[in-house]
Amino acid sequence: MAKRIAVVGAGALGGYVGGTLAHLGHDVTLIDPWPEHVEIIRSRGLELDGMTPEERFTVKKAKILHVTEVQSLHKTPIDVAIVSMKSYDTAWATHLIAPYLSPQGFVVSLQNCLNEETIASIVGWGRVVGVVASLISVDLYEAGRIRRTVHRGGDKYTIFRVGEPHGRITPRIEELTEWFRGIDSSKTTSNLWGERWSKLCQNGMGNGVTAATGLSTPACANNTAIRRFQIKLAGEGVRVGQALGFQLEKIRGIEPEQVARAAEGDPEALAAVEGMLIPKAGSNPRADIQRPSMGQDMLKGRRTEIDFINGVIAAKGQEVGRPAPTHVKLIQAVKQVEHGKSPAKADNLYAI
Repeated sequence: MAKRIAVVGAGALGGYVGGTLAHLGHDVTLIDPWPEHVEIIRSRGLELDGMTPEERFTVKKAKILHVTEVQSLHKTPIDVAIVSMKSYDTAWATHLIAPYLSPQGFVVSLQNCLNEETIASIVGWGRVVGVVASLISVDLYEAGRIRRTVHRGGDKYTIFRVGEPHGRITPRIEELTEWFRGIDSSKTTSNLWGERWSKLCQNGMGNGVTAATGLSTPACANNTAIRRFQIKLAGEGVRVGQALGFQLEKIRGIEPEQVARAAEGDPEALAAVEGMLIPKAGSNPRADIQRPSMGQDMLKGRRTEIDFINGVIAAKGQEVGRPAPTHVKLIQAVKQVEHGKSPAKADNLYAI
């Protein structure tokens, strides 16, 4: 029998992944707390848009539930529950779906940050899998409509990395990898924690910066002062991760040690890293709207994940004796904007 999949959080990434899996013929039930989003998907389907014509389609019969309707799943238990909520919503989202897991069912964290431990505290470590989505940019720009704002990774860059917390390659993550390969490039990994921390460094250098400045990702990368601020963020994150003992993966396609040396003033490393970060003119026709999730959240007036991204890097750095002062400063700048004490503008970072 086909595996029954639930996606808790049908926002930008969850809706994109869940909708595409449904389009590919998987048995998917979306669950979301935004009433208008749910009702529009019920009435006209979930509209997905990408950078190429084949990525544009409508999932017309997408199954979707309000959070108040999840109890209807008791007759048809879930085999794979993908949690794709904000990190601060992880605990309640896991509690919501946990009673409806089948005996062999498990929970997949498809999120920013490090949330597997929170999920495991509710369902147990044996029922937790992590999926790291790297260098994917999607936007829930209005109810029922999600668009991808960067090209597919394809054979140039692996987007989805699927792993077990214990590091072994198991049949269930091999199956998940095949599912995700229908969406974009995907691989199993025996290094979930290294992948997670590397993605945290990637998010740590991008998300909060767009939130504090209001700029798009390419606009940040094209600004010399902001770009070098981002490199310092990434370098500090790398050094904290190394001190924690993680085997780090490439960050935006760059070796982590090279990123750290660039952040510490090595001119050769800095030139190489900047050469990788500065976008090529005309490479992305959606450059002006490409923002990571925190930049989108700030525009929408939502709570940010700053404490779960840069906050974790700063806190762990303090624990292991590798301070991350640039992250502390960015947290302060983001919270000034988030709490309405300052508008989002580049000056928020020039001052620090």
